[in-house]
Amino acid sequence: MSQSDTTPTPPYRDDEHTDCDESPDAQSALAAPAIGADGDSGTPFEAEDLVVGYPTSEEPVVDGESLVAAPGEVTALVGPNGSGKSTLLKAMADQLAPEAGAVRIDGSAVADMDAKDLARRLGLLSQENVAPDTITVEKLVEHGRYPHRGFFDGLTDEDRAAVDRAIDLAGVDHLRGRDVGSLSGGQKQLVWIAMVLAQETDVLLLDEPTTFLDMHHQLEVMEIVETLREESDKTVVVVLHDLQQAARLADRVVALQDGAVRSRGSPEAVVTEEMLADVFGIEADVTQSDLGPQVTPLRPLHDD
Repeated sequence: MSQSDTTPTPPYRDDEHTDCDESPDAQSALAAPAIGADGDSGTPFEAEDLVVGYPTSEEPVVDGESLVAAPGEVTALVGPNGSGKSTLLKAMADQLAPEAGAVRIDGSAVADMDAKDLARRLGLLSQENVAPDTITVEKLVEHGRYPHRGFFDGLTDEDRAAVDRAIDLAGVDHLRGRDVGSLSGGQKQLVWIAMVLAQETDVLLLDEPTTFLDMHHQLEVMEIVETLREESDKTVVVVLHDLQQAARLADRVVALQDGAVRSRGSPEAVVTEEMLADVFGIEADVTQSDLGPQVTPLRPLHDD
C-alpha cells in the first residue's frame, strides 16, 4: 500500500518525514506572524528574480520575476490558463526548485531551511490533496501540527488549542467526528484549509482554493481569507481564476501572462478594461463598487 493510501499528503515540503506596467509602490505582499503572535511587525518575505520551469519544457514558465511583500496583506495572483500562477506559487513554497533566483523568509533562503522549520513558517494549500477516506476531520487537522512536534510525540495542550482554533475558523466544528470520505467536495476543501491553518505559519499560500466549489462553499472560503486579513497579521497569497473574487478579497492583485508580471497594484489599479483586453483577451465593462471592481465580460478578442 502506498503512503498516499494511508496518510494525508502534507501541504508543505516533507523531505524529513519517512511516513502590464508596474508602479514602484505596488509591490505584492507575503508575510506575517500567525494569529495571536506578539508584536506588530511581520516577517519579511520575498521572491527575487525567479526562473522556474519543468523538465518537460524547453523554456522557463516563469522567467526572472520578483515579488516583495508588506506583512499582513492578501495578494491575489490572476491570469489566463498557463500564465504561470501556480508554478510561481509552487516555487515560492519550495515545492518546485527554481533554476535561478531565491525565495527568502526573514532573509533566509527557503531552499536552505530545514523542512520542519519551513513548515512552521510557511503553509501551502495545494490543488493535490490526498487523505484516506476513513480518517476523521479532527485527525486530519491534527496533521497540521506535525512541524511543531517530534515524530513520536503526542499532541500537547498547545497543539489541541491550535487545532480547535483552526477548526473553528474554517467553520467545520460540526464535521469534527465525520470521516473525510463522507464529505462533499466543498466540505473537504474547508477541512484541508483547517489543516493548513493548524500549522499557524507566518505565510499562507492558497492555490485555487475556490475552483470547482459551489457558490456557498466559495463564499465560505472567501470569508476565511477575509477573517485572516482583518483579525491577524498573517499574509495570504492566493491563486484565483475568478477576477471578481480577486478584486473583492485582495489588497494587491498581480496579473501574469506567459510567465511574466504584466500589472500589479490595488484591485482598482489592476482590474481594468485595458488589462482584461491585454492579458485575458476579452472585452469587458469594469465599474467600481463597494466590493471592488465589478467585471462584466462582453466578448472574446481575436488577433487580426
